[in-house]
Amino acid sequence: MQPAPIWKTAKKAGLGALMARGVALLAAGCGASPTSQASSSTSKPTPGGTIIFAQVPQTTYNWYLPIVDAQYDYNAGLYDEIYKPLLWINNNYSINWKSSVAKKITYNKSGTVYHIYLHKKWRWSNGMPVTSQDVLFTWDVIKAASANNAPSPWPYVGAGTGDIPNGIQSVTANGNYEVTITLKQPTNQQWFIYNGIIQLVPMPHIWDVKPNMTAELKYLGNGASNPKFVSVVDGPFKLGKVVPHQYWTLLPNKEYAGHKSIVNKIILQYQGSNASELAALKTGAANMGYLDVSQWGARSELTSQGDIITPEYYFAYFDTALNLFPGSPVRSIFKHLYVRQALQMGIDTQGINQSVYHGFAPPMDGPLPKVPMTKFYDPALNKNPYPYNPSAGKKLLEAHGWREVNGVMTRGSQKMSFTLLYPTGTTSETTTAQIMQQDWAKEGIKVTLKPVTFNNLISIASPAGQPSQWEMATGTGWYYDGPGFYPSGDGLFNTGAPSGFGYSNSTEDALINATHQPYDTTSANTQAFFKYEVFTAHHLPVLWMNNPAALVVHAPDVHNSVKYADASPGIPQMQYWWVSTSH
Repeated sequence: MQPAPIWKTAKKAGLGALMARGVALLAAGCGASPTSQASSSTSKPTPGGTIIFAQVPQTTYNWYLPIVDAQYDYNAGLYDEIYKPLLWINNNYSINWKSSVAKKITYNKSGTVYHIYLHKKWRWSNGMPVTSQDVLFTWDVIKAASANNAPSPWPYVGAGTGDIPNGIQSVTANGNYEVTITLKQPTNQQWFIYNGIIQLVPMPHIWDVKPNMTAELKYLGNGASNPKFVSVVDGPFKLGKVVPHQYWTLLPNKEYAGHKSIVNKIILQYQGSNASELAALKTGAANMGYLDVSQWGARSELTSQGDIITPEYYFAYFDTALNLFPGSPVRSIFKHLYVRQALQMGIDTQGINQSVYHGFAPPMDGPLPKVPMTKFYDPALNKNPYPYNPSAGKKLLEAHGWREVNGVMTRGSQKMSFTLLYPTGTTSETTTAQIMQQDWAKEGIKVTLKPVTFNNLISIASPAGQPSQWEMATGTGWYYDGPGFYPSGDGLFNTGAPSGFGYSNSTEDALINATHQPYDTTSANTQAFFKYEVFTAHHLPVLWMNNPAALVVHAPDVHNSVKYADASPGIPQMQYWWVSTSH
């Protein structure tokens, strides 16, 4: 299983542990014992060589701007290597100011005014400095691209998250290296920094060439899929040769102001299946990649040649989505909490962890994972509110008037008969869907499985998709990585959430809003957050699944890939990777 996001609602696919916009946190001691959690030799770095990173993406990378629309957010693993984030979030959820474009942020007590000070060291690859003008250009694009009438391929994916854009009163430049943001109302300062300010990834304002923003959005949208368009970057790499559906090349940016890469290039190599990826690792055609959990029995074929396997977990949740959008054919059934409770009690997450993931996928009981453990996790959720119990789930349905008819729970004209979409590409996804189907049948819930390509799942089940054409979809989820980093459910579970599935509840809205307010003490802030977390866990806006690790493989001649998989946004510091022999 290789987690990575799809649109604003994340999906387990793509570049996975090191490249996904997920939180790559190493978590020793979870699941089965990994083959190794140590990095390879720490000998002196030597220049040269090529890192070939094999992967089985369920879609291809075709958008290269850091400001994206909903359907292209899965490209983040690529463009995050060529653009420097305004704020770099470490795996302990602190800001690494050294690796951020911003060097500090100050704010007033009410949380209405924020001053962002930029480092003067960062430069674009054309030699120009990264300044407040670039941040303002990004803001102008985000503001215009967030409108419902923004030209295709917009609107912007982050619209509605972190007070962006409607909660902003003004964004102004105070010289070349300071930006001031004024909000319309008081706001929790940490929430706004992690969910709002963080979205302002600087873009080179030399792209600001059109007479109005409609024309500008069309210009950027047309250029976003062209590798040659993104010739000016400020990250550690620039984009080299791209062959769609085959490979994407990252070349060291010689103008990068931070630690420069010493490899010749990094190739992100498309693989059509888990089997072909394993073959590439075994033959040396690739020196980095993933071992799907379905291939765990073949791990010795890699370790015998010195390859190192490291499990990496994510600060994320994974779910099975229920279609609660207007126009949904099953909204009238799924809107009832007891139905969602019965469905949750029919998912054997513990069994799935052991039988499918070999212990590398701890069950989730709410919107935050237990592994990795963070300060945001409420210990009250150590006890699963809905443990696997299909017998109790069936009784719950019967208590609300449902009766089994020909193996299917029926009430009036309604039947517990649904179609579950799941993405093709990995054995583990398929097996998980089959287990869910079998266990729900014990409750009288008939589920028909429908495998679809990753692109089709996005186009059908996303918020901008086809609400009349689906009922349930598994394999979805969210990495707390952006646009929203603060894990309070904003944009996910509140009414009208741009990354939700139509769920709406006034109590949920109020609890999420409470996490946005400024508090005088850390304790008060934490209690507000825990109230949201516990209610969300119990009220099931989605069905909670497992948090599968990505089993990352690197050859013994690849160095620092584990050590520098250290950023919460899942943006590895690839510029520190090196190889001890050429390929």
